[in-house]
Amino acid sequence: MAVSCSSSSILGSAKALASFHISHLAPQRTARLRLQCIKMCSAPAAPGGSKKTVWVWTENRQVMTAAVERGWNTFLFGSKDVGKDWSSTARIHPLFIDGLEIFDEGNQKVAAISEISSPGGLQLIQPDNVEVQNTVIHFRGDWQVIPAENIVAAFQGCAGIVLAVSTNSTEAQVFLEALEQGLDGVVLKVEDMDDIIKLKDYFDRRNEAKSQLQLTKATVSKVEVVGMGDRVCVDLCSIMRPGEGLLVCVGSYARGMFLVHSECLETNYIASRPFRVNAGPVHAYVTVPGDKTSYLSELQSGREVIVVDQNGLWRTSIVGRVKIESRPLILVEAKENSGNGTYSIFLQNAETVALIGPDRGSGGRTAIPVTSLKVGDEVLVRKQGGARHTGIEIQEFIVEK
Repeated sequence: MAVSCSSSSILGSAKALASFHISHLAPQRTARLRLQCIKMCSAPAAPGGSKKTVWVWTENRQVMTAAVERGWNTFLFGSKDVGKDWSSTARIHPLFIDGLEIFDEGNQKVAAISEISSPGGLQLIQPDNVEVQNTVIHFRGDWQVIPAENIVAAFQGCAGIVLAVSTNSTEAQVFLEALEQGLDGVVLKVEDMDDIIKLKDYFDRRNEAKSQLQLTKATVSKVEVVGMGDRVCVDLCSIMRPGEGLLVCVGSYARGMFLVHSECLETNYIASRPFRVNAGPVHAYVTVPGDKTSYLSELQSGREVIVVDQNGLWRTSIVGRVKIESRPLILVEAKENSGNGTYSIFLQNAETVALIGPDRGSGGRTAIPVTSLKVGDEVLVRKQGGARHTGIEIQEFIVEK
């Protein structure tokens, strides 16, 4: 679906946002509204689908201020007087609602609202039936997820944008993630600035996942069986691929995070579990969104962690459950190839537990089981800076052994 991150670019490029109240309109009025629209599927959508549009519909100045501070400056108003008054205090793009239509300052129709409260109404919003360039949808009733998914599926590859009216940040996230790709954006209709803050935090986490972490090669200098300990298996709500895992280390300094492979590889003795990482003992750190770390023992269902591949590409994933059991442990130490750092990690001593090494091509090993790990093997680590306090990096003097 076509997307945009800039409200001003939307106003500049969108010729019309068609609007029609489906569920309660007479057939004659529905037909007339269709004739007033223009064709939606006239051009392919922009690839990627990573950027989303946010418009704000509010009567609260604090909400307006919070939105403008976060880069959202398109607002919907029921009165031109209010819109002009707010425009005098902040640089915003006001839009004005008049019945089922939305106009800009020049009285040009740029948006409109379609309300859906029944399956029949949803059926009418299809590329072949709706001749609109862009569409704003207001879901009425208890059903939102499945209707939003149906719309995403129907309009994929079409030009224009499809926005959904959301009454809180949680609802907005549902629309933005429908069928993974999500709708093109939301109209956030709220009176509480916390919803603005929460939605911006959500977008920040999404944008972080587009970046790439720098991983460093390190050479194993020590492998030692150390005895029993309580280790943590992290089961995620998503599937990991070969070469993906979690960044884990020991110690609150967290200066070197090892990339621990998932249990996605097939073996002769046990079925693969591509959702699981046998991550290490309870005191170890794991990387979580926001450039933070968490103790493995602190993870629980619903928390987010970062899944990283051997090229440094990463994404967030939700923890489904955490399993802590007493198991034999092995200590691994490694020295970075391009510096003087030495890093260590404890892992369960088992064939299914592996560290990720540099990409060796089709003939090389990506995941090296700890049971076959030896001095001289290369593994990947993530170098980090200062000490940690409650998972946040700080600058202080600290010695760990």
